[in-house]
Amino acid sequence: MAVYLFKGADSALVGDAVALQVRASVGDEDRSMVLDEFDGEYVLAAAVEAAKTPPFIGDKRVVLARNLSQHKGDLDGLIAFIETAPEDVDLLLEWGGGAVTPRLVTAVKKAGGIVVDASPPTGAKDRREWWNEHIAAHDVNLDAKAASLVSEWLGEDVARWPRLADALKAAYGPTRITSELLEPFLGVRGDVKPWDLTDAIDSGDAHRAIVVVRRMMEAGERHPLQILAQLHSHVTRLARLDGKNVSRREEAEEVLGLKGYPAEKALKAYRTLGSEGVRNAYELLAAADSDVRGGTGLDDSLVMEIFIARLARLSRVTGVSRRS
Repeated sequence: MAVYLFKGADSALVGDAVALQVRASVGDEDRSMVLDEFDGEYVLAAAVEAAKTPPFIGDKRVVLARNLSQHKGDLDGLIAFIETAPEDVDLLLEWGGGAVTPRLVTAVKKAGGIVVDASPPTGAKDRREWWNEHIAAHDVNLDAKAASLVSEWLGEDVARWPRLADALKAAYGPTRITSELLEPFLGVRGDVKPWDLTDAIDSGDAHRAIVVVRRMMEAGERHPLQILAQLHSHVTRLARLDGKNVSRREEAEEVLGLKGYPAEKALKAYRTLGSEGVRNAYELLAAADSDVRGGTGLDDSLVMEIFIARLARLSRVTGVSRRS
């Protein structure tokens, strides 16, 4: 018998690890005849009973029990079975959420089983090895530069790799994939600098501002309310210059409590917007905040894109008007 206990904080990575082991355990056998899978609402005793049943066709039976954490108060029968299980069964146990019951871990290890932690490692060297293993497991033929690019690009967002791997296999098959072939599939990154968005808005570049806010929400996984809070702070900084008759960077530094380039940028942005522009920006912020909190039936992402485009347009139109 082989016993595998899968755990990890990221359900997508755990599911991926389970799927790989199912394929390995089933091998060339007919999956429908070999595999018994228990998921959703089920009685744990039924999974144990299935594991006790001799194989109908083939040399072994594979039993997969998912979300065991829902049965953490009823593990005695399973633990007793692990200690005496026959040799012709592969038992795959997916824990689910929360900490794994120590008694189950002990039983699996005592039976010579393997506890698979699907969480990615934190060390740089271990992470490279982890990525190499996952790339190999998905049969994607990346060259060294492309493999390094995957690791660097996805970073902590490792749950995106299985879908990316499937897309690459569908597009290229066994072809050796270079970084040039890989790049169109990578999508967007999440490591956006805090000032990228405000710089795009202040310059009136609506297209770039929308691209940046998409990166922040999708790859960066930042909630719209977090982004609104950042922009509120930015507009409030400009409002502090209102009515102060500030004309030089040194004066802006004193009013804002900032030094150097940040104060100069704030002064330039205020000169573009002016008093009326700052008031309009606050109105746009208030409307977007209300919409994100359920004030409209639109999707949050669309609300943010519309808001960002209007804010950038405000900078562009107001700036042109004030210069003319």
